[in-house]
Amino acid sequence: MKSPLERLFVPVDIASLVCFRVAFALLMLVDVWRYYGKIGATYIQPGFHFTYYGFDWVRPWPGDGMYVHFLVLALAAFCVMLGFCYRVAATVFFLGFSYWFLLEQARYLNHFYLIALISFVMIFVPANRAFSVDAWLRPRLRAQTVPTWALWFVRFQIAIPYVFGGIAKINGDWLQGEPMRMWLAERAGRPVFGPLFTQEWVVYCFSYGGLLFDLLIVPLLLWRRTRPFAFVAALLFNAINGWVFTIGIFPWVMAAATLMFFEPDWPRRFGKFMARVVGLKTVDRATPRLAARPREPVSSPLRTGLSRRQRVTVGLLAAYCAFQVLFPLRHWLYPGDVAWTEEGHKFSWRMKLRDKHAKVRFLVTDPHEERTWEVDPRQYLTSWQRSEMTVRPEMILQFAHYLADDLRAQGHEDIQVRAVAGVSLNGRPAQLMIDPEADLAKQPRSIWPARWILPMADPALAPERTL
Repeated sequence: MKSPLERLFVPVDIASLVCFRVAFALLMLVDVWRYYGKIGATYIQPGFHFTYYGFDWVRPWPGDGMYVHFLVLALAAFCVMLGFCYRVAATVFFLGFSYWFLLEQARYLNHFYLIALISFVMIFVPANRAFSVDAWLRPRLRAQTVPTWALWFVRFQIAIPYVFGGIAKINGDWLQGEPMRMWLAERAGRPVFGPLFTQEWVVYCFSYGGLLFDLLIVPLLLWRRTRPFAFVAALLFNAINGWVFTIGIFPWVMAAATLMFFEPDWPRRFGKFMARVVGLKTVDRATPRLAARPREPVSSPLRTGLSRRQRVTVGLLAAYCAFQVLFPLRHWLYPGDVAWTEEGHKFSWRMKLRDKHAKVRFLVTDPHEERTWEVDPRQYLTSWQRSEMTVRPEMILQFAHYLADDLRAQGHEDIQVRAVAGVSLNGRPAQLMIDPEADLAKQPRSIWPARWILPMADPALAPERTL
């Protein structure tokens, strides 16, 4: 009998992994094309970009480089879809997409982060062994099976956002219907269903329905008896999510990913079913035995345990999975409410949990001139950059550094920058988020807790839920 670790290397049908490779790459091709028209306004026209901590060196390509970059991304996605030069294409897409993702913090979306992670996973799973140009050109590569770990590696990465997204929703604001109440109220003008969005029972259906869905969908997909019902629920959830909140291609990616939780040979069985429906006769000439689930090979009595290469594979998988489990929990290392301070918020699957409204004023002081004046961020930032910055302390700090550098270049050597930021979280009365006496020009960007972020004065949700 095989140990749990040995079972990770038992061969299973490659069919579902191939289908996911094609579907994911096709959706990425569509998404890259969809953003192609936004390149100039997002990456070329702005004179300043909010970078991620540790990635200040990431800058847009000069000239028409960003357009070339997106064309390379599209080509890489197309090659992944065809399974042509698969490993190289998957690597290029991961690096290219990650570069695009890291260019502008103001464009952060959880599903961009998920796409980067899935792209990374796809580099290592052998999804090109069948139904690919590589398998056609290189007969020795062809196989109708993959190790079990490849299937579960993809499943794990897909499950992470659901599980942590559900855990994050177990908080006071969400259980009281915020910020869902405010978001639905903003969509009350939509035809047919719009008037329902102001009904309290609808608000709580969305809030608690989203909570239960995120917590339960993975276990229900893993259990064969509930899998078909969970699949239908996932399709409905993602369709409603995409319609109500207009979140681009993300619902389609998650809907396609849900199919990975079915038996690995489901595409073959589905193909046979459709053939019977249309009256066709199918013959699996290459691998007739794989029309059914591949049998587990008999273990050799002369060889037990894992090989050295297999042990290395298990170790790398364990390290990656541990990181994915622990990293989203880092916000517990910071004081205060993460929805307020934003410390540990990104990359933690805390989706749709806070709605902030803010007004920020930047006051600069030149001690030598004994003069203080206000600087309008509109001189430096686009409207979408300002919208994101005003509610995120780390981005306010980054802009303060940029502002100080610009003023020093103009001759103000010992410039001081302060921010007066009044912020409302999930309908609470506005209160100061940044210490107005702190000179942000001298505060370093750091992963450590920021003392210049003021704690939320009244963490309880206010009775009046709108500004």
